[in-house]
Parts: sequence; structure tokens; C-alpha cells
Amino acid sequence: MDSTDQVRSPSFTLSNQYRAGDLTLHHFDFYRLTEPGILRDELAELLDDPAAVVAVEWANIVETVLPTERLTIKISATGDNTRHLEFIYPETLSYLFPINT
Repeated sequence: MDSTDQVRSPSFTLSNQYRAGDLTLHHFDFYRLTEPGILRDELAELLDDPAAVVAVEWANIVETVLPTERLTIKISATGDNTRHLEFIYPETLSYLFPINT
């Protein structure tokens, strides 16, 4: 997104925002929560905002709020310093990945 903002993990703050031109990346991390509380409502509002890009870690806690048409990235450890990334998305988002590898 070409943001110049310093990126920090939202593990303790639960959410961070980063400006990138006319867009704002909203980064949520629900790892430590068992109930999202008011963040569920904030997330639901952002999903309707065309200027918002939303990234959610540990999204299972807000699964019912998320749109069905979304990109999911599953990260699996394959070693001490290696990871496997699996991209799951509907056909309507295939334009995000023009080359299948």
C-alpha cells in the first residue's frame, strides 16, 4: 500500500491504523481475546467503508462479521525459520493473483 507509517503488532493494543494515500489499513489482532466486544462493531462498520482495507489476525473470533468474499491467508510453520503460506479466496477475487504458481 506504500504507507510510510511504522508498522507495529497490535497484539496488546488490539488494533492499529496506517495511512496510505486515500486508504487506511486497519489491522486487528484478536489473539488474546475470547470475546471481541465493541471491536466487533468497529470491524463491521469498517467493512462497509470503501476507503478502509481491513486485515484481521486470529479472525475466527469474528468469523460471523467477516464477508464471505474475502482473502484468507493461512500461515503454517514448516521449520524454525520457515513458513508455508496458503491463499484461500473465491473466484471473484482471482484478479489478486493473476499468475497461479
